[in-house]
Order: sequence, then structure tokens, then C-alpha cells
Amino acid sequence: MKFFRNSSKGTSLSADVSPGRRSFLSYSATGAALAASGLGASTLLSSNTARAVSTRANIVIVGAGAAGISLAARLSRGLDGARITIIDSREVHYYQPGLTLVATGAWEPARVIDQNSRYMPSGVNWIKETVVEFDPDNNRVYTESGRGVDYDYLLVANGLRLDFDAIDGMDPSLIGSNGIGCVYDNPDHAGRTWQAIQRFIDSGGTGLFTRPPGAIKCAGAPLKVTMLTEHGLRQAGSRGNADIQYFESSQALFSQPDMNVFLKEHFPEDRDIAINWEHRLVGIDPGRREATFATSDGERTLDYDFIHVVPPMTAPDSVRNSALASDEAAFAGWLAVDRHTMQHTRYPNVFGAGDVVGTPIGKTAASVKAQVPVATENLISLIAGRGMRASYDGYTSCPLITERGRGILVEFDYELKMVPSFGFINPYEEHWVPWVMKDRMLHAAYNAMLRGRI
Repeated sequence: MKFFRNSSKGTSLSADVSPGRRSFLSYSATGAALAASGLGASTLLSSNTARAVSTRANIVIVGAGAAGISLAARLSRGLDGARITIIDSREVHYYQPGLTLVATGAWEPARVIDQNSRYMPSGVNWIKETVVEFDPDNNRVYTESGRGVDYDYLLVANGLRLDFDAIDGMDPSLIGSNGIGCVYDNPDHAGRTWQAIQRFIDSGGTGLFTRPPGAIKCAGAPLKVTMLTEHGLRQAGSRGNADIQYFESSQALFSQPDMNVFLKEHFPEDRDIAINWEHRLVGIDPGRREATFATSDGERTLDYDFIHVVPPMTAPDSVRNSALASDEAAFAGWLAVDRHTMQHTRYPNVFGAGDVVGTPIGKTAASVKAQVPVATENLISLIAGRGMRASYDGYTSCPLITERGRGILVEFDYELKMVPSFGFINPYEEHWVPWVMKDRMLHAAYNAMLRGRI
């Protein structure tokens, strides 16, 4: 294994487009992005090409994020006569894979804001409330107003919860002030984070970048924010004014072994980013600009000028406190599903997809792209009385942006093996193609996914 070492520190991406870039960009943006978003990584929905299955089934989907809307789109085409209901109070849709680009100044916040109504399939009943309780023994969910909604089949796709309360002194309202940033959750947080990063680039000082224990959505985001901030300092000619430190709660920077080796070398050797192992952020004092970490040697408090706070993440309380939650230690609280079929391990009429599921890896949009066809195909097979044949192999993808204009397209599966989609992109080298995909192509593929087209 050999990784490219960038020898052009301090240089910026040229605005010119080379012949190679022009050739690459001549492909359809959506088509070129399909492989990078998981096409072929799992069995595709047979009802896209076969006759829809006739049924009077009452199907409820909880969640109107990427997974929930994609499930509704595919089921509305794969079933004839079903009553499909989606329950979620959210009307605004965020393109969350774009938040890292907003938080580091490459995109404006408006670019990631959309409306769920644009993607909601016709004929789907949309209850604009939040599910607060699951009662799978009686095939019913309850909303915040106390309304009970019965189902024959249930699909759970209500994402995850950011646990800011796990960090003493931290509140989302602090993001953008007192040197505090956080890429997660919404465009407002990302936009305010970019303002804080800009001030840090201008003034320098100490920058702390954190990663909590446990599963998090887009596990590469903390790394990307760190590297793009460091690159921003180099571009501004102020890298020498800043001390950048990364705080990892475990002993690994990335779950995929090859990338973990690369980053362990790349951070300190190529980027002068110090790695602090087994440091968990437990407290923050915004007024003093101090951060406290729990370590094996006790608590450690450090001063900062900028800090990127990544809170721990859990399944929503409605799932965690229900009979649907996994009791396996590794996935405690997350939706208990078979990692291959996406069917619940105890309730056969329940399936899941997206960030809420308890699978070894995969809280990314690319995983949603691969999981949703499996969940829908297997549900339709169950309704039709056929055996479930679709299987999810754990495919996930992360365009790991190392600096503006370059990145590594990391694709791997449950076995943590690299499974590259493009033969002309070396998955072990930094390249301009992953940046172009991230910046210009994947959003179109994401929108096609919402409509159930890929």
C-alpha cells in the first residue's frame, strides 16, 4: 500500500480546468456519481423493472430524511394498492453530506437547503408530526399529539440524535461564538462554524478538533473539517501561527485499516497535526475558552482559540426506549436489524434503514443508497410471500477531502475491504476526482436517490 504525499503545501487549487478534468466532467453528473454512491453494492429493487405487487397492506414509514423519502419513493412504485404513510414533522430537507463544505467555506448554506414536499411521492399520506413511541407488539406508533397510527408493516428511518448535553457547558446556541464550531445537524450550525474558522485562520492560536466515542454520522466529517481548516491556514499563509491538535476517543482515526494507517502517518508527518489518543471531550467553558477531556490518566483541561465540537450520537429516544432497540452491547439502543436483510431481528414486519440502524458501519448517505433497495425489496418479497433474497454487504463511501481540490475516495464494506467503484481512481492516493464528485456531482445523485431512481 502506498499513499500519495502532497509536495505542494501552501498552494491553492487552480481555477483552470485541465483536459482531464474536462473529459471527466463531460459525463452526466448523476451518472458519474452513481458508482461513488453505491450502485451495485447491493441487490436492486426488482419492482423497478417488474410489475408492481398488488396489496392492500398498510405501511408506515417513520422519518422523512434521506432514507425515509427514498423508501417511500421505491415502495410507491413497487406496490399497487398499498396505503403508505410517512410520519415526520420536518418540512425542510437538508443535504447533510454538503455541511462539511459549508462549514469550511466552499459552499453557501442555501445550497444544502431543500423542501421535503418536492420529493414526497404522490399518493403517500404525510402526517406532519413526530413519532414519540413505538408499540411493535400491537403494530402501532404514537405521535407527539397522542395520535395512534396502526400499521401492517413498519419502516424505521428516523435518523439519530446529537447529544450535546453529554458535554458539560455545551449548547448548540454557542456554535459560532467563543471559538466554537460544529459541522453537524443543520446549515446554520455549519455556516456559523465557517465564521469561527475564518476568525481562527485570521488570528491563529490553538485549534482543537474532537471526535467522540461510539457511532456517528459521516465519521469522516471531523477529519475533513480538521484537514480543510489546516489547508485554509496554509492558503492564507498563516499556518505557522496555528497549533492544530486532533482528539480521538479511541486508538484509531478511521475504521478502514488502510485509511487508518495513512491518517496516522499523514496527520503528524505531512500536516503537523498532533494526535491525542483516548481523549473524550466532557466539558467546555466558553468564557474561559477551555476544554476538558476525560483520559485514562484523569481529566485534562486545555486552552483553545478554536474548537470543533462533535457531540456523542445516539438513536432517537423513541427507539432507544422501545422494544425495537438492540440489546447487543455493540449496538445498544440502535434499531435491532439483521445487518444483511435490514429486517428487525425480533419483529418480522419491521425493517429499518439509515442512521438509526444498528449495523457495524454505514451512517452515511452512500449507505442509505445501498440499504434502501434491500429493505424495500425484502419487504415487497415478504408481502408477496416470496423468500427474501436482497442482501446489504455493508457498503459505505466517504469522499475523504484532504484539502480544497483533493481527496481520497474511500469505499469499503462490512469486511473493511476497499471496494473501489472506479478503476481509474487509485483508492490509496489523493486525487482531484473525489473533490469534483463531492463539490459538483454527488448532490445530483442524492436527489435522484430521494426520488427512488437510483
